[in-house]
Amino acid sequence: MNILIVGCGKVGANLCKTLSLQGHEISVVSEKEEDFYELSSDFDGYTNVGVVTDQDVLKRAGIESCDSVVAVTSNDNTNLMIAQLAKQFFGIENSYARVNDPKKEEVFTKIGLNTICPTNLTVEAFASAVCGTDSSDNVSVGTHNLVVSRIEAEKLMVGMRVSELQMEENETIIAIEHSDSSVETIFLTNYEIANGDTLICARFVD
Repeated sequence: MNILIVGCGKVGANLCKTLSLQGHEISVVSEKEEDFYELSSDFDGYTNVGVVTDQDVLKRAGIESCDSVVAVTSNDNTNLMIAQLAKQFFGIENSYARVNDPKKEEVFTKIGLNTICPTNLTVEAFASAVCGTDSSDNVSVGTHNLVVSRIEAEKLMVGMRVSELQMEENETIIAIEHSDSSVETIFLTNYEIANGDTLICARFVD
């Protein structure tokens, strides 16, 4: 797929790397040239500098030919505006906004925007790990269903990086439960799997 990522902080840069490794064509927009220093040295996508809510900037970044748009700046309102622009002005239904405030996510989901709330994802993952619930739980995220599961790391995984693991489609590792029962959030980082780890994964389903 051709994917436009708006925002190149730690989340945006790691998302660029993850999606690039999956074989997607990536274009990323950010407001400062130095933001691209977060990108991995082998990133082979396109970088674009400009006001991220400017339609001309988004066009220059290739939004008109994109299959999906993901807005992951640090500003909830900016992300929601970009998702709305992508959907209403460019006809891209597969557009997502990172929204850290659960209250905003609830409001904008009701008007039909696709939102992903890292706060809610992290809370659900920790609750599942700490309370020792079933290995798989269904969670509602806006209008989507999310399956949160716990997978014990096999011996062959020990020493591997998260980016080297073959996960199911639309699945990502968001946290690690260590052998001492402590839990570490590793969402979109390249953590090295250790002996005794349990992977806490999230996957969107229809």
